[in-house]
Amino acid sequence: MKEKHGYLERLVDAAKTAVRSGHYEFGFTIHHRIISMRDAILSCSNNNNNKNAIIAEVKFASPSMGRIRDYSSPQTIAKDMVDAGAIALSVLTQPNYFNGSIEYLMNVRVVVDVPLLMKDIIVSREQVDAAYKAGADCILLISSIYAEGLADDTLEHMIDRAHAYGLEVILEVHDEDEFEQALKSSADIIGINNRDLKSMSVDVSNTARILAKYNNVAITDKPIISESGISSVEHVRYLKRYGVDAFLIGTSIMASDNIKNKVRELVMA
Repeated sequence: MKEKHGYLERLVDAAKTAVRSGHYEFGFTIHHRIISMRDAILSCSNNNNNKNAIIAEVKFASPSMGRIRDYSSPQTIAKDMVDAGAIALSVLTQPNYFNGSIEYLMNVRVVVDVPLLMKDIIVSREQVDAAYKAGADCILLISSIYAEGLADDTLEHMIDRAHAYGLEVILEVHDEDEFEQALKSSADIIGINNRDLKSMSVDVSNTARILAKYNNVAITDKPIISESGISSVEHVRYLKRYGVDAFLIGTSIMASDNIKNKVRELVMA
């Protein structure tokens, strides 16, 4: 393993193994009207209802935490999240490290009418194809994977492939240089990950550091999401001060005793 890639290369290798195993191959398509994640975020930001744009994540495990929650119906969890005010959902489909499944995404698609993000370590076009067929509205691409040549295609090629299906793209970044490049990309949304995927360390103030230099001026027409480590009302309020438009939150919601109450608390923070 190349040391400079750290944990990131393990995640990429696991993703490529899943692709080779046929995890993303199935012979049907869930036809649905694409629902814009970007519009849902901006609509929430533009309404003066004091509600936060929470993208709640259905995931049962993570590389850093191991098992987060015993398996229970993704459909039930998804409905509870939406009932509590989540504007969109993220569904983990990566089987290795995250205990995800493409079937979870399909099952959630048929019970909710909000934008769905297929959350995965996307390294191949087969995964983009599967996102569309399984009913996703949006995919996430990790900037560093493409910058370091760890994927099968270029970043712009993968964005173009997603757009050809009508899917939106969240481009995930971790530092200022990646953020600057994302502003110039054709991605629809920028996600700032508070987790360093090379060391797996988390610092919620990472988003604040990147955005602080812009001093709350209008940076871009791409909505900005903060991801990872967000677990409390205080975190949401803190990040809002720096111009964050939406919050992708998984572990703290899935680990809570009452998913619906936890989502509602974050929505109303």
